[in-house]
Amino acid sequence: MISRTLAVSAIVGLFVSMPLAAFGPAPAAKTADAAPAAATPVAAPAAADAPASRQYTFAWQFVEGGELAPRGGTTRGTPITLDTEASEGWRSLQEPGIDAFERDRRAILAMTGGYRASFDFIEVAGFTPGFKPSRPYQSWGTEKVVVLEDRGTFISLQHMLVMSIIGKDGKMMGPFVTKHWRQDWQYEPTHVFRYRGAQTWEREAVDPAAAKGAWSQSVYQVDDSPRYADVARWQHAKGYSAWESPEGWRPLPRREYSVRSDYQVLAGTNRHVIVPTGWVHEQFNHKVALASAGTPRTEEPILAREYGFNRYERIRDYDFAPADAYLKATDPMWKLVRAEWAALLGADKPVVLRAAPDQGQLFMPLFKLASEIEEGKGPKPRALEKTVRKEVEGYLLKDGETPSTAPAKY
Repeated sequence: MISRTLAVSAIVGLFVSMPLAAFGPAPAAKTADAAPAAATPVAAPAAADAPASRQYTFAWQFVEGGELAPRGGTTRGTPITLDTEASEGWRSLQEPGIDAFERDRRAILAMTGGYRASFDFIEVAGFTPGFKPSRPYQSWGTEKVVVLEDRGTFISLQHMLVMSIIGKDGKMMGPFVTKHWRQDWQYEPTHVFRYRGAQTWEREAVDPAAAKGAWSQSVYQVDDSPRYADVARWQHAKGYSAWESPEGWRPLPRREYSVRSDYQVLAGTNRHVIVPTGWVHEQFNHKVALASAGTPRTEEPILAREYGFNRYERIRDYDFAPADAYLKATDPMWKLVRAEWAALLGADKPVVLRAAPDQGQLFMPLFKLASEIEEGKGPKPRALEKTVRKEVEGYLLKDGETPSTAPAKY
């Protein structure tokens, strides 16, 4: 039997640094940059759901052999059922006569629900002599998106993974529940946080003209530490609603951090598009090598361009109740965690972490605390507040230290 603590440790090892899951079929060939071992609790499509041969219609079609076979998770998950009907959220977006602000809100809220989330990333162009594309990344998982908070001009969406896997003996294990990434939406924001490289974030004022009628999307790691933020306006037409950010920096996600050390920043845009049966998240990323925090190197700063396509397909008859139970039990703790990070990011002083959250497992004390609270063994409210503050402060770089660049170990 896999303990909750072990499961959380293994799963978070895959997810901590990205708005991405690490579920997927086994790659056609294994190489040194393969994803974590199959013993890690991840889920892939059940045999009944998987095609006889996988299709790659957007690829390096003239590269021979399995050198560019996608990497990703390697175990099997339980079958799911897609909901092929247009969602209530999508239908509400088509209502005539509502103002732009209300239509924006409905687009954001349309991202809630239960999904099969699939993730595809591929390098499409290289900008250095002798460039060889990295193996594409392809994975999937079962994920629920819930509303943490809705204050009208502010909406917070929490992503939760609920995974059941089929072991080598054919028996189901799980469900394994993990708090995944979070996205906060603020109407006409006055400030956002910006990533500068070297685990450093700074608060930046938003031009009032750029903020008018616009929403910021702020993305956070599984432990509510910052990832990236930007500001843009939703665009609507009959049957179509989309939000596309300008280019901004973000730290490497673990799917890259675990296999690459030759660049330090993704300079990318992301587009959210609402479709009748869910939504899609597109990413257009440049892989940038830095000379120092905030400064790309002079020679060949951009190594490659990557395209990512994440598809959230609504599913039905899937039991996401364990995610609801986890959130209900641990909500007091995670509220305190969010408040600590909000205070740090809202100050004029840069926030500098001593390592990436998965590097050195900075997130583990918080997840251990959440498990204790879920089991009814956590500290009392006053002690909980002090404990949370201590753990979040443990992320921060102390005077005289430099951010760690050692590989993460699990």
